[in-house]
Amino acid sequence: MNAVEKIHLDANARVVILRSLVPGVFCAGADLKERIKLTNSEVSATVARLNALATAIKIESIPVPTIAAIDGLGGGLEITLGCDIRIVSEDAKLGLVETKWAIMPAAGGSQRLPRIINPSIAKELIFCARVIDGNEAKDIGLANYVMKQNSSSDAAFQKALVIARKILVNGPLGVRNAKISINRGLETDILTGCKIEQLCYAQVIPTKDRIEGLTAFKENRPPKYKGE
Repeated sequence: MNAVEKIHLDANARVVILRSLVPGVFCAGADLKERIKLTNSEVSATVARLNALATAIKIESIPVPTIAAIDGLGGGLEITLGCDIRIVSEDAKLGLVETKWAIMPAAGGSQRLPRIINPSIAKELIFCARVIDGNEAKDIGLANYVMKQNSSSDAAFQKALVIARKILVNGPLGVRNAKISINRGLETDILTGCKIEQLCYAQVIPTKDRIEGLTAFKENRPPKYKGE
């Protein structure tokens, strides 16, 4: 939580990759043996903290692009749904399996998953507590890329680095405002979305980076953006 909050305040941040340092496991998921020892109020508080991590004030609203690199067991699917881009390895195992234990997704999964993929498929995955691999995640539109796992068990992370580097060469203010425009526009009708787009575009017009981009194009050289 503290790391995510720091990113919100870091003006130099350009892109964030969410990954695990444990080979073969992105996230082990909730400890059900621990949950049975908790009181009803303690369970509610735990779920609320998880929801806060992926909601508007946390991962979902990080002002720069976020990439989830899911290598192996992906028990933290609800957290990755708050990211902009998801990359999975072929051996990834993903699912919202709460109904198997007579509960339901409560850290945003029942809301974000049907906004990312076909709602009917999202319902099937949740109702059946079905676990899918990386290839199916790509097929249903949950993942941008599926990668053949490598000997280091970090194939998804390596692809995330490639995408991050492509983002880094672009104007950071343009990228940040594009993210705001997309995310807020998706929450409303197309006409209001276009107005949001124009407001976001207005933010980049007076920037030094915009002039640098035009100058670099004129001089046929790579631009040197400073986020100003």
